[in-house]
Parts: sequence; structure tokens; C-alpha cells
Amino acid sequence: MSSTVPIVLGVDLDGVCADYEGAFRSSVARQLDRAPETMPPQTIMDAYSQWGLTLAEFEEAHRRAVLEDRIFRHMSPLPGVSDALWELSDLGVWIRIITHRLIFNWAHETSAADTAAWLDAHQIPYRDLCFIGDKPNVGADLYVDDSPTNIVSLREAGRTAIVFDQPYNRDLPGPRATTWDEVVRLVSEEIDARQRQLPLPLSGLITAERAPGDAAADDDGHLAVGG
Repeated sequence: MSSTVPIVLGVDLDGVCADYEGAFRSSVARQLDRAPETMPPQTIMDAYSQWGLTLAEFEEAHRRAVLEDRIFRHMSPLPGVSDALWELSDLGVWIRIITHRLIFNWAHETSAADTAAWLDAHQIPYRDLCFIGDKPNVGADLYVDDSPTNIVSLREAGRTAIVFDQPYNRDLPGPRATTWDEVVRLVSEEIDARQRQLPLPLSGLITAERAPGDAAADDDGHLAVGG
């Protein structure tokens, strides 16, 4: 593998790779014995207020969603995410998953384990998995996120951030991606703009061999997850 440092792409999970809103909506509907269709789509970040919940009720509903319904293990992937991240990985992009899921005490083991299981089950390639809220200090070159708060803080810190389109972030300026194909295009344009030589694809992994449970170590000894 080339000794040139690759571009590090910081990738958020909820609302970017995974359908957090759909999974959480189903859990809240179960908890409140309501039909999911009676709960309006999330158009602001604090969706709990749109669903008639107080902040305290939202926090308890989220805790139960994680521990009882195991939403971090069972939520659906957004269309095209696995193929897109593999395409970027094959270009030599270093994929760093960055998520702020360790929110509640006594739920960390479940949150972390279910996150890793979800990444494996949906064949998401990554080199690092970071559970942290302070994303500007994680050390990525480029970020993909949906949270307005995160996007603003990243850009204020001088980081390049792609907005992954959601109804609650439409007021933010681009660059913006509405699909994972658009993420690939924007990251590729960033690579070209920086004129960076990228390392070879992950060693020992080709598309035909990517099946659940596959894994290989790169030349630096980092685990490249293929399952």
C-alpha cells in the first residue's frame, strides 16, 4: 500500500447511513400504542415536540427504543450506502464512522454492540468506529452529516462538511447530497481538487468476495470490515 496518507471521510450514521427516524417512529408508536402514520415526519431536529413528547419523555422513549427494540441493530440502511462506501473505499478513501450514540448510562454495551452488528450485517466498510459528539476534533478531512448543529460546528472549525439532505437541514448551504451516489460524486470531486495520490484498495477484498462475515487486515494491520 502507498505510504501516502489517504483522505479520511468522517461518516455519520443516523439519518445518513441508517433510517433512524423510521426505526424510532416505530418504537415510539409501540410504546404509546399509536399508529405510526399518526406521527408527522420529522421536519425539525427535536421531532419529539412534533409527536407531543416532552424532552424527558423523548429521552425515556429513546432509551427504551435502544434497549427494548434494539433499533441500532435493526434499523434499515438508506438506499445505496453500502455500495457507495465500498466504491469510495476502493478509491483508497479511509472511512471513519463517527456517531454520538453513547448517550445514556447503562446502555453503552448494547449501543456499541448493536452498532457494530448493524455495520457488519449491512456490509459497511470502515477503518475506524468513533463514538463521540465532538466531531470537529476527530481528525477527518471531509465529513458527511445530517445534523445542522454538527454541520455548523464542523464548518466553524474549518472542516469541509457535506450536508446529507433531510427535511430539517434544508436551510443549510451546500455542498449537499440527496443520495449516496451524490456523496460519491462530491467526495471524488474533493479528491480531484486536492490532487492527492490515494493508496490502493483494501488488500485481499474484491466485490465478489464481500459477504457477511468477511474481513481482512490491510497492510497497516487495521481491520477492514466487509460484513
